[in-house]
Amino acid sequence: MWDRIIKIKEWFGEIYERHSIVSNFNKTAKMAFISGLAPTQLKASISSGDSNYRHSFSSFRSGFRIVALTGNPLSREAMKDIGNFILLDTSFVRQLVSCGFDTLEVTGEENST
Repeated sequence: MWDRIIKIKEWFGEIYERHSIVSNFNKTAKMAFISGLAPTQLKASISSGDSNYRHSFSSFRSGFRIVALTGNPLSREAMKDIGNFILLDTSFVRQLVSCGFDTLEVTGEENST
């Protein structure tokens, strides 16, 4: 029985950590936009992900979705630039992987559903 309780506690801990990553990303992105460091505001959320990218740490709902709040359609090139910028931060990418994310999605507001 205790091992089940421990597993449930670990599961909730992992969920909390995943939501913390999203929340911290959103706070940082908002401040970067407000201060003028970023040309557009980005907003992250957890999505279904893509099972083709599944790895040993993958969890249920394994996508990390970033939506660029531009008010205009986002070009494919702009989506790639945002994705590449995120991927350059290897520490952040390792954090995403260790928390069960396996898919990085970048989209504009018009494509976010």
